[in-house]
Amino acid sequence: MTSPPADFQCEFHNSRSKRRAVYSRRLPLPALLVALLLCAALALQPASAGQREDPDQRGRIRAEVSLVSVLASVLDANGRPATGLTVDQFEVYEEGKQQKIEIFEPETQQPLDVTLMIDSSLSEVKELEFEEDAASRFIQKLVRPGDRLALFEFSDTVAQLAAFTSSVPTLQAALKRILPGDGTALYDAVYLGAETLGRAPAGRRRVIVLVTDAGETTSRADFETARRAALRADALLYTIVVRAVKSENGRNTAGEHALETIADTTGGATYFPNDIGELGAMFDRIDRELRTQYRLAYYPDPRPPAGEYRTLEVRVKCECKVRSRKAYYSGGHLE
Repeated sequence: MTSPPADFQCEFHNSRSKRRAVYSRRLPLPALLVALLLCAALALQPASAGQREDPDQRGRIRAEVSLVSVLASVLDANGRPATGLTVDQFEVYEEGKQQKIEIFEPETQQPLDVTLMIDSSLSEVKELEFEEDAASRFIQKLVRPGDRLALFEFSDTVAQLAAFTSSVPTLQAALKRILPGDGTALYDAVYLGAETLGRAPAGRRRVIVLVTDAGETTSRADFETARRAALRADALLYTIVVRAVKSENGRNTAGEHALETIADTTGGATYFPNDIGELGAMFDRIDRELRTQYRLAYYPDPRPPAGEYRTLEVRVKCECKVRSRKAYYSGGHLE
């Protein structure tokens, strides 16, 4: 079948009355009938691959939006990662109701997005050299092809030293630009680390690693703002608390408890090395845990309205301890 005349195609989207005038003026009756049949056939043709909207595909898109992904770290009685568990050993509960696990990935290979936050306040000056050295080795070990890390320092304010990158030399060079400052914007560090992760692509694990003495003096964000930001970003918080002062009388124990609470809510952990020499071992524990996490995903039943706070619980059928996020906001970072 030949294509309709160019002037016919141009006039096709004009008003109905004008179309009738064009047909009668330019086309004899037989040609008019052929043209009308051709237009009808063209109108019934399916759209091109880029324009066609498959109903099944629309259904899949809607389903994928409501898929909730949960990372679980499982430790045995000796505190080592428990590997080799199977899906039937896990149970997931939302608002107390058991959910059907649709996706199960032991030792998930989802790539990592990490914001590494280094406390550079004056109270940490003596430890900065050790922290930078340990962080440099951590970056070299943690960042693998496909993973990305962004580096921040925080004192009275929070400053980004390196944007997300997989380049280990770039990140190690950025560590050398850390400078001490006044004050400690602890909650701002958690908040901005989470906000940065929240803008990262979906389908990646999101982690905040915070090295600090847990002091808090200059943040504009408060505890609840920081906690909510971490939950909305689906970010795990791992904190290494470097305690220059061992006595509780000289430490900011309120800050320590706040970080422990946020870490527990997100499914992360808080570590308290006995001395600065153990900092490298703490980084190693975080790296080992991130490489042995289980990923569980389910479609919420019943499906919650957007923006609602939902409690979560992951249980495991073994003599183990499981850590996972305790809540999420529906309509946030869902995969």
